[in-house]
Amino acid sequence: MATRRTSQDTSKRHLHWTIKVGTEENQARSFKSEEEETNGRRTALKTHAISLPTPRKKKLPSAASVSIARLRSVVSDLRRSRSGLLFGLGSRLIGTLFGYRRGHVHFALQKEPNSPPAFLVELATPISGLVREMASGLVRIALECDKRREGDRNVRLLEETVWRTYCNGKKCGFATRRDTGANERTILKAVEPISMGAGVLPATEAEGGELMYMRATFERIVGSRDSEAFYMMNPDSNGAPELSVYLLRV
Repeated sequence: MATRRTSQDTSKRHLHWTIKVGTEENQARSFKSEEEETNGRRTALKTHAISLPTPRKKKLPSAASVSIARLRSVVSDLRRSRSGLLFGLGSRLIGTLFGYRRGHVHFALQKEPNSPPAFLVELATPISGLVREMASGLVRIALECDKRREGDRNVRLLEETVWRTYCNGKKCGFATRRDTGANERTILKAVEPISMGAGVLPATEAEGGELMYMRATFERIVGSRDSEAFYMMNPDSNGAPELSVYLLRV
């Protein structure tokens, strides 16, 4: 009896220990699986957080940049307005060559017969020398100036002040841009009714000599900001001299 009761107690303890160990193993597995699942979620969250794009902050224009942009816009508008008022010369101009018999040649370009000259230069060539060249029937006058430095490139071609002069390929000194004075205004006023022709105006006491002139319509051709050409238009080319004036910045 004692032996049987002892074996039963042993069996019960073994069964109880087996159940306890199994339960502890199941709990350990469950805890491990829960821990792995939690770690997996954390890893997934970290990966998801890394893959999200970082929003970029939009750069707002500063007050200084806005002010500079507005200033540039105003300056650009002023330049275009000035160009339209002073240099909107069109493709046809009135050109007048004039000078006293013992003086130098002056060349004036006007948009209208009664408008102030947009371009007026005094050449070193004497008027008598120009008359001799015109006798050949072909006259080419080239006015050449140097290009300016980087900071002075806003000067327009018709605003240049000093030019090297060539007449039919021969160097003839320098030409100088002139402001329209009282004497020039009087001369242009006297030839204002003449659309095309050449002649002599009577001598004045101030200059003491006759004034020779030639007036015609010139066609203006703009090659670039550094080159323009003016061709005298002859509706009747019977024996009339052919005259061209070239402005070049080299």
